[in-house]
Amino acid sequence: MTSFGVSHEQDIQSKPPASGVLASPQRRMILLSVLLIVATVVLYYPAESHPFVNFDDNLYVTENAHITSGLHWETVKWAFTTFDEGNWHPLTWLSHAADVHLYGLNPAGHHDTNLFLHVLNVVLLFWVLQQATGYIGRSAMVAALFAMHPINVETVVWIAERKNLLSMTFFLLALGAYRRYALKPDAGRYAVIAFLYALGLMAKPQVITLPFVLLLWDYWPLRRLSFAGHRPLGETGTADIPERTFSQLVREKLPLFALSALSAIITVKAQRAGHAFRLYPLSIRLENAVVAYASYVKKAFWPVDLAPMYPHPGNAIATWQVLAALLFLVVATVLAVAVGRRRRYLAVGWLWFLGMLVPMIGLVQVGTQAMADRYAYLPLVGLFIVICWSGAEWAEPRRISQAWLGGVSIAVLLVLAWVGHQQIAYWEDNIALWTRTLQVTRNNWVAEDNLGGALMEQGKLDAAIPHFRTAAAIYPGDPVSHLDIGFYEQEHKNWPQAIEQYQEVLNLTPSPKLRSEAYNNLALIERDLGDYAAARDNFQRAVDTSPRYVGAWIGLGLAAQKTGDLSGAVQAYSHAVEIQPSDLGYLLLAQAFYQSGRKNEAQAATQQARRLSRNFAETQRTADRLLAQ
Repeated sequence: MTSFGVSHEQDIQSKPPASGVLASPQRRMILLSVLLIVATVVLYYPAESHPFVNFDDNLYVTENAHITSGLHWETVKWAFTTFDEGNWHPLTWLSHAADVHLYGLNPAGHHDTNLFLHVLNVVLLFWVLQQATGYIGRSAMVAALFAMHPINVETVVWIAERKNLLSMTFFLLALGAYRRYALKPDAGRYAVIAFLYALGLMAKPQVITLPFVLLLWDYWPLRRLSFAGHRPLGETGTADIPERTFSQLVREKLPLFALSALSAIITVKAQRAGHAFRLYPLSIRLENAVVAYASYVKKAFWPVDLAPMYPHPGNAIATWQVLAALLFLVVATVLAVAVGRRRRYLAVGWLWFLGMLVPMIGLVQVGTQAMADRYAYLPLVGLFIVICWSGAEWAEPRRISQAWLGGVSIAVLLVLAWVGHQQIAYWEDNIALWTRTLQVTRNNWVAEDNLGGALMEQGKLDAAIPHFRTAAAIYPGDPVSHLDIGFYEQEHKNWPQAIEQYQEVLNLTPSPKLRSEAYNNLALIERDLGDYAAARDNFQRAVDTSPRYVGAWIGLGLAAQKTGDLSGAVQAYSHAVEIQPSDLGYLLLAQAFYQSGRKNEAQAATQQARRLSRNFAETQRTADRLLAQ
C-alpha cells in the first residue's frame, strides 16, 4: 500500500514557489489537507448527538463540581493543584471547564471540541511528516490511516479522553518545532520545543517519551545522526540539517529528559493519591505486556471486537500465547533494526510504536484493563509510517501504476471508514455501548457494572440488578457492584442487606467518591429509620471524605435541623449553595434562617431561590417533603 497513489516526491522545501501563485506541491498539500478534514468530519460528525458516557465522563465533567462551575480563577487553581482521578493534567481539566463555560452540559459541544482536536491532529500529522520527510503522498496516507482507523474511535467519541487528543496536539507541535530547531539550533527555538512539551505533559503524561522520539527523528527522517556519513538508499529529507554525534544529540535533550523525570515523579505521586489499582505481581504484568503488544499490532491490521474495557486476564494467560507474542516481537524488532540500516523508516516506525506504548503497556499497572484502544492513539502512528513507506518502496521498482495504487489506498480507507462508522454507532447510548462490550469480551465486571448503571438511570432497577450481581460474582472485590446492590436493597427497604453492602464498600475501597456515597446512603437509611443522630454522623463522614459532595451537605443540614441544631443546619446548607448554587439549597437555607429568627437573611435566601428556580412551587414542595421526612 502506498500513499494516495504517490510513490515518490522530493521535499517541497527544496523548490521555491512560483512567483505570484502557489507551487503545485503546495496546492496538493492544501487539497489533501481539505480532503482529510472533510473525510474526518463526515466520519465522526454523527457522534455529536451521542450522550455523555457513564464511565469517566461523570468524573471528568457531569458530576465534577469544579468543572460544572465553569472556567474561573478558582477552577484554574484547582486544576493545577489536584490529583483527582489519579492524574495531574491541569490543561485537560481547564479544557473541560472551558467547554462547560461555552456549552453547559450539552454533550454536543463537548463532542465538537473532541472532533476539532482530532481533525487538528490529523492535519498536523500530515504537515509534520511531510516537512520532515519531503513526501506528500506517503505523509497524507499516514494521516488518513490515523484519521479513519477504528481503534481511534474511542479517543474521539469519548469525552473523557480529551486528554489523549490534547496531549497529542502538543506532541505534534513540538515535533514540528524540532525540525525548525534542527535547521538552525538556538536557545529560542529550543525553548519553544520545551514549552510545547511541557504543555503536552500537562494534558496527559503519555507523551513522556518525546525525547526518545526526537532521537529517533534525528536518525530518520532528519538524518542528524548519520553513521559512516552516508545517506541510505532511497531516503529523502532536508539536506542542510547539520549532523551531530549520538552523544551530542543526547546531551542536547537533557533538559527534555529532566521534564520527563519530573513528570514521572508527579504521575507516580498522583496515582498514589488517586488510590490506583495495583493488583498484579510483576511476572503477570510482564506476560500481559508482551501479549498486549502483539494484540495492538493485530488490531492495527484487523480492527474488530473493539471495546472501551478489556479485562485483565491475571494469571489466565496461556504460556503459548506469551511465547508466541514474544517470538513475534523479537523477530520483528531484529528485522526492523537490521533492515533499518538501509531503510531507516522501518527501525524508526517500529521503535516509535514500541517505545510510545511503554508508559501505557501495564508494566506499572494502573487500573484493571489488559490494554485499551485509547492507548494506541499515538503509538500506532509508528506502524502507519512503516506500512506507507514500505508499500510505496515495494511498488516503486515494480512500476505499479499510480491509478492502481490510488485505488488500493482509497479502498483500504473506505473499509476502515465503514468499520469505524459501525464502531461509532455503538457509542450512541450507554446501553448499546456496554451491551456490545459484553458481546466481545469475557468476565467483564466493569461492563456489567456500567450496563447496570445505564439501566438504573432509566429507572429499570430490576433489569439492572442481575448485572450488578454478576459483576460481584466475577470480582468480589468490586466496590461499585456492592454499592449498587446496596442501593437496590435500600430501594426495596431491605435495610439490613443494604447496610451490609455499604459496609462492604467501606471495607473494600479507599476511593473517596465511593466511600462518601456509602456513608451518604447509610445516613439516608438511618434518617428513614428515625435515627437522626446516627444519620448526622454518617453525613458528616461523607462530607469529610468528599468535601464537595453537595447532596451530603444537604443531608447533613436536614439531619442537623431535625436534631434542633439550626446553626449546624445553616452552616451545612451554606456549604451546599457555595459549592453548587441551587434553588433547593437556598430554600432549605431560608427555612433554617426563619427557624433561627434571622428573617432578613431568610428573605434574601428565598429571593435567591426564586431567581434560580424554573418551578418555584415544585421546589417548595420538595423542600417541605424533605423537612417532613
